[in-house]
Amino acid sequence: MNPSHLNGPVLVIGTGLLGASIGLGLCARGIDVVLQDTSPSAQAVAVDIGAGRAPKAGEQLAPELVVVAAPPDVTAAVVAAALGNYPQAAVIDIASVKAGILAELRELPGVTEADLSRYVGTHPMAGSERSGPVAARGELFTSTPWVLCPSELSCAAAVKTAHSLAIDLGSVVFRFTPDEHDEAVALVSHLPQIMASLVASRLQDSPAHALSLSGNGLRDVTRIAASNPAMWVQILGANAAKLVDVMHGVRDDLNRLIATLEAPTAPGARLDIAQLISEGNAGQARIPGKHGGPALAYAWLTVLVDDKPGQIARLLTEIGDIGVNLEDLRLDHSAGREVGMVELSVMPDKRVALVEELTNRGWKVIL
Repeated sequence: MNPSHLNGPVLVIGTGLLGASIGLGLCARGIDVVLQDTSPSAQAVAVDIGAGRAPKAGEQLAPELVVVAAPPDVTAAVVAAALGNYPQAAVIDIASVKAGILAELRELPGVTEADLSRYVGTHPMAGSERSGPVAARGELFTSTPWVLCPSELSCAAAVKTAHSLAIDLGSVVFRFTPDEHDEAVALVSHLPQIMASLVASRLQDSPAHALSLSGNGLRDVTRIAASNPAMWVQILGANAAKLVDVMHGVRDDLNRLIATLEAPTAPGARLDIAQLISEGNAGQARIPGKHGGPALAYAWLTVLVDDKPGQIARLLTEIGDIGVNLEDLRLDHSAGREVGMVELSVMPDKRVALVEELTNRGWKVIL
């Protein structure tokens, strides 16, 4: 077991996906985690999966850290109660919006500047389409961004404790102001959710024979559309002001494209379409690539595999034997055939040799 930066105990208030995952990760490091939830059944499930323990009867808990993993609309109230109940503890929240919660805390009666010195807003950029403690896993935060958003009142000790939690759970720590954070997540998290949901909503009444042509492109775009509506009602409402600014730009681009497609043969129409797609190319190229570095242009190839147990494992083992490192991997199925398609990306200078080696070993490779 790796040494922990936290000593514990840690009180986690809220045992949904993120709260229970935090508990699992800390328990794996030997830290005493106490779980608290307004739902007795959710708390019991989190205890059963090993995310922590329930408070003992009459226990006078003195946590080093309180993690508030409550929904955004009640986060400020729960943080305020934790600051009052545990006057020696650092208190953080992990809600996906930050500026509004801090503003609400400042207005709550009884919350002093001394209290706010022990508070740090944070946001682990991790999650899943699934929700609740049954979906929790201790590795959820490994190598993912964890944003610390201290206010000007946050003391160094509280910030260090928040940083220690993120490091213990394997995250990569970033520091933003609350406003910077909310602007950033509006663009890179909240807007993608909206666009995925809007695209997926077009499929509700589509003919089954049309959907039978679906491929990885549609699945990639709509994957997060399976997210919990109740959670997103709160997130989008809490960050509405920042999100509206981004969506105005999307609306302008969409109106521009609609106008162009209404007269697709008009002078300049094809150039305008090409320009819109090129702008998308430029934006996509700015998304950080492997290990957070610059995005690289990888070479892709597709290998057909029989749809039966062990085939993908055998393929990956043989690629390892060949000595080629995979940069990415995607799976798809051929419509109407019991065959899978494994899409592989490699460095461009490895592609020809990999294709040759796989073909010699009897694999069907599509270029």
